[in-house]
Amino acid sequence: MSARPKRPPTGGPTRALVFSGGGARGAYEAGTVRYLVEELPKRLGFVPRFEVICGTSVGAIHACYMAATAHETVNRGRNLVDFWTRMKLEEVLPLSATDILRWPGRLLGLRGLAERMRSGKAPERLYGLLDTRALERLVVDAVPWRSLHTNVAEGLVQSVCVTATQISTGRVVNFIETNASSLPQWTRDMTLFPRKTRLRATHALASAAIPVLFPVVRIARSYYADGGLRLNTPLAPALRLGAERVLVIALRQNMSKVQQKVLATHRVEDYASPTFLFGKVLNALLLDHLDTDLARMHVINEVIADGEKAYGPDFLERVNEVATAERGQRFRVIDDLVLRPSEDLGMLAGKILRDLPDTRARSPLLRLAARNVDDSRRTPESDLLSYLMFDREFSAPLAELGFQDAMKREDDLLEFFSS
Repeated sequence: MSARPKRPPTGGPTRALVFSGGGARGAYEAGTVRYLVEELPKRLGFVPRFEVICGTSVGAIHACYMAATAHETVNRGRNLVDFWTRMKLEEVLPLSATDILRWPGRLLGLRGLAERMRSGKAPERLYGLLDTRALERLVVDAVPWRSLHTNVAEGLVQSVCVTATQISTGRVVNFIETNASSLPQWTRDMTLFPRKTRLRATHALASAAIPVLFPVVRIARSYYADGGLRLNTPLAPALRLGAERVLVIALRQNMSKVQQKVLATHRVEDYASPTFLFGKVLNALLLDHLDTDLARMHVINEVIADGEKAYGPDFLERVNEVATAERGQRFRVIDDLVLRPSEDLGMLAGKILRDLPDTRARSPLLRLAARNVDDSRRTPESDLLSYLMFDREFSAPLAELGFQDAMKREDDLLEFFSS
């Protein structure tokens, strides 16, 4: 029996782990986490530590889980993967043909709901088209919330950030639990708002409320939906919370322009399918600005490097004297590492769906999606299903893909955790 991995050495750069949003695609993050906390320590000699953990949507749930289990050293990643691979779609998102027929009536019934709310009867949830109660119970039970507060208070994690979209204003609210007495100076963008709080399951569920499909969640007097509408990969909060090295787990393949052009040509006929089109609309709603944010960060790194060459090694210190006085913020060089899927997750969902033995005996969601992929003339792709297939048929191979993709980047990860 091998010895238990040691705790990481103290000191060194402040590291952040940033999770992206993507519904059922989150199983990929679980597989990546399993590699980070169970296999990588065998090479490092210690369990990696992240001082700052941020997440949006399903990534918010994972951020809370990682913070709540920061004191654990064994089976931490395996338990997260098991959480995903135990799921069965019919159980976590129950849906019948009758439920689908009732959707138009539910949409038309919003007026009555509005009247009840004006009378002061604000519900905990504003309905979505899908019944998420069973899925919510799984999330609540999966995260040891009390341990999250303990680990932050004791400094095992400095800060945990959960991002959600406030329905009434459209701004992004970053709910932050931290052991600091106050939050650092935030961005000048007033649509990105920090709020120091004690994180609860409600915050994670609000962040994961996919628009229209999942119910929006009430926190205090406001309603919140998926944070991915504005900030699908919360890199900016990680930087504001002091990160100097950032590990990002993305949920979209980084396709070349040539690959995108070829796929766009093949997809033309697929737009006749409502489920295909809705999946693309959902992709657009949850558009990831990660590459733009990274490019901006890299420009600042280059400016600092060029400034030191031109004006000497004290360039950054002199600039920060002014930056601190003017804005209460300091510039610094940020190192980043981004782990991305080696496959298109919509394609993977379509292929898995096409190979299922009998979708007729499964959820109506599977039957709806199968109408598109069963046609051999169409691209075997199902973006909608990749967000909603909370089922071991999809989550197991997706978690394995995350594990394998992380393993291929082992050398980069070893460098990331070097001091």
